[in-house]
Amino acid sequence: MSNPPALSVIMPVHNGQLTLGLAVESILAQTFGDFELIAVDDGSTDQSLKILHKFSQDDPRVRVITRANTGIAGALNDGISQATGEYLARMDADDISLPLRFEKQIAYLREHPECVLLGSRVMLIEPYGIPLYETKHETEHEKISAELLCGIGWAVVHPAAMMRADAVRKAGGYRADRVPIEDLDLFLRLSEIGKVHNLPEVLLQYRQHLESTNHKRFDEQESKKRACVADAYARRGSKLPPDWAPPPRHQLTSVAEISQWAWTALKQRQLTAARHHARSVLRLSPLSLASWRLFYCTLRGR
Repeated sequence: MSNPPALSVIMPVHNGQLTLGLAVESILAQTFGDFELIAVDDGSTDQSLKILHKFSQDDPRVRVITRANTGIAGALNDGISQATGEYLARMDADDISLPLRFEKQIAYLREHPECVLLGSRVMLIEPYGIPLYETKHETEHEKISAELLCGIGWAVVHPAAMMRADAVRKAGGYRADRVPIEDLDLFLRLSEIGKVHNLPEVLLQYRQHLESTNHKRFDEQESKKRACVADAYARRGSKLPPDWAPPPRHQLTSVAEISQWAWTALKQRQLTAARHHARSVLRLSPLSLASWRLFYCTLRGR
């Protein structure tokens, strides 16, 4: 491309072969086409890099960076360092951007120069892509900023975020010592530079699975929030209130979560997915009557 694109999409990839193709295709199908997709392969050992190279051969907007596996913060910063767009959009290799996402976010940012970070509401989906439920995110700066100061990184869904590139660089990018709450840390710093908003529309399908950071590093996320928010208070010239504590965040057990996926799939007559989840529940909890009831219902189909 002779002229820099308006938008650079940063997508870190680590062993994402199962969903990577769908994620990239959702980017290439956007109604707003003036973008570059910078896919940063963070030391994948599966077929992810091969899949990315195929996309880059077929579409010049796809650029691939390969690096040793050092983690998401480094991968994101490597992508940002190569980005040429005025705006940066985040994307993950297991999610799906809906076709109007970029068009709507770019239009909003162009109409609201004070906004430096823009997210959206999302639809949660289970591993096979079956819809679970739509989120109810706040849309205005004051409420989102207050949630961030409570340690709620989910106030803006990371892979649904679009940011001004100059603001991200001014804020210092992602910090490796804040992983796995690197999004909360950056969003707090961005909220000190400009306004933060969410669009009320659902613009991303956010995939739930047991290998996600929210599952595997839940306790680590919780333990790092206090220091992260304390830094934000200090940057703003005050101290963290002595009684500060993040809102309680309940994590379902693996059995409970997979059971929810199975019942949802069954209600939507997605029997292949329902039966797969039911078998997983039965393996994890073979002595439970609830597991056997779920398994029987999926076999019966209702």
